[in-house]
This record gives sequence, C-alpha cells and structure tokens, in this order.
Amino acid sequence: MTMPGFTLFDTAIGRCGLAWGKAGIVGTALPGPSDEQVRRRFTERFPGAAESAPPEALAPVITGVIALMTGEKVDLSAAPLDMTAVPPFHRRVYDVARRIPPGETMTYGEIALAMGEPREAARAVGEAMGRNPFPILMPCHRVLGAGGRPGGFSAPGGVETKLKMLQIEGAKIGEPPTLFDALPLAVRPPRARRP
Repeated sequence: MTMPGFTLFDTAIGRCGLAWGKAGIVGTALPGPSDEQVRRRFTERFPGAAESAPPEALAPVITGVIALMTGEKVDLSAAPLDMTAVPPFHRRVYDVARRIPPGETMTYGEIALAMGEPREAARAVGEAMGRNPFPILMPCHRVLGAGGRPGGFSAPGGVETKLKMLQIEGAKIGEPPTLFDALPLAVRPPRARRP
C-alpha cells in the first residue's frame, strides 16, 4: 500500500487538513490548537504519512472546502473518499449524511430511518458520526440530536466548532418557536415530536 500524504490549508475556521492514499482521500482534519497538533494527528492515524503537495485531482476538493467555510453552498458529495477502513454500518450512515446539503440538517433518528433502520438505531448513528474520518467532506456537523439539539461533536473545539460551521452554512438550529413559547412552562401544550 502506498503511504498516504497529507497537506494543511487555510479556511475561515482555521487550518484544516486532508490526507490521501492511492484510492482517494483517507482522512480530513478540522483545525486544532496548532498546525503541529494537526500534523501529529495525521501521522498517528496514518503511520509513515508525509506532508506534501496534494495531487492535482484533489485541488477542487480543497477549493470546495475553503469556499464552503466562507458560506458558499458547495456540494462536496463527489469527493473521492477511500472507505476501505470504514465499517459497513458506518458507510451506510455516511452515504445518507453526505447527501445533506449545506444549510440543512438531519437528526440521528432521521438518518436511521432513511437507512431503513428503526429510530432506536440513532445511538449507533451517533457513534458512526463520532468516528467520522472525513469531517466536512462527510458533513457530520449537519447531524443533530433529537429536537434539533446540537448533540456531540468529537472534533477539536467540540460543539462550538459544530455550531460555528452550521452558522457559516446558514443552518437553522433547534425547533422554531411557537406562539406558546411565551407562556409559563406549566401551561404550555406539549410539542409534537419530530418524525
């Protein structure tokens, strides 16, 4: 197997990274506290990986990530991801999540249903999101908890980074307010559950 290469590049949210191998992109990285920390994450994930200029074929992906992080509605679903090391269930989750357009969101439960799984599989969907090797390209930041809550985010910066990315994309977070939200909690009618 060819050893992966990786590169770091500037975006509106900080220095992101992209790692590739012979079969495509093997991983991405969101900004860390320092470039050295991002480099270390890549070399730990991909022993023998060397920092180098990316192949020409990946230039549009990097340009797309940079544009997306400035608020452009860029579709990155065709980026060539090498999912050889990704478990089959996670691949199914990522297949659904990659189709969420910029500025839109789905819940863990909605992804489970879209996969033909029961809503109870939402926890397994969340675990797949937490192990996502391709942040931004596989937009786990667009996947929310029940009721539109942000849920977790295992990337550097945690939920704050997730919310920042969603804000850049113009996504709506949480359920819209109703006429009853101004009432005291004791007299509010219960909210309808989202499908």
